[in-house]
Amino acid sequence: MRGRVATKLQNGTNQMTDTRGANVEAEPDTAEAADPAPADRGEATAAALIETLGREAADLKDKLLRTLAEMENLRRRTEREIAESRIYGVASFARDILAVADNMDRALQMLRAELKEKADAGVKALLDGVELTERELLKVLEKHGVRKFEPQPREKFDPNLHQAMYEVPDPTLPPGTVAQVVQAGYMIGERMLRPALVAVAKGGPKVAADSMANDNADADPPRPDPVG
Repeated sequence: MRGRVATKLQNGTNQMTDTRGANVEAEPDTAEAADPAPADRGEATAAALIETLGREAADLKDKLLRTLAEMENLRRRTEREIAESRIYGVASFARDILAVADNMDRALQMLRAELKEKADAGVKALLDGVELTERELLKVLEKHGVRKFEPQPREKFDPNLHQAMYEVPDPTLPPGTVAQVVQAGYMIGERMLRPALVAVAKGGPKVAADSMANDNADADPPRPDPVG
């Protein structure tokens, strides 16, 4: 009987040993299945790195394009400011020179053609010299972008180009039109250097609507800006 008990105990011990061995052998397989292979981990790391580098490259490209656009805008703005300075930088000087041109024009207007014809050779030579000086002065002003303009009678009064000095009752002229030119105006580039001083007609026949529409259609669309 003792022999049977010993045999059973030995068999139970062997079974427990076998079970523990099986468990020990199964543990490495479970660990290998839980952790990814080294090759898979490398591919995942490389993919994440490529994605990060792609985002950084896109951000750098966007910043580069923005910087290039800002530089181009700065270049254009600088060129425009340089061009405007070249054109309008002489505005103050040109405005002072206009007083000389006005005095020459007044002097020539005071001398009628009859007086010039009756004058002797010396006076005629003096008048010719004044006229030549006025023409040369206007040429120099035009060379620097300053040009003279004079409104024509019956021209519609434009507050952007003209400055009304007084009104003239004239039934032969439509109201709101130029009756007389007191002083010529000057432009510098596309801006107003000095408006023309005019007298405006009043009390005349009204202009028909179609005629006014045609006058507005014939007028120049852009309006000059005054020079500060």
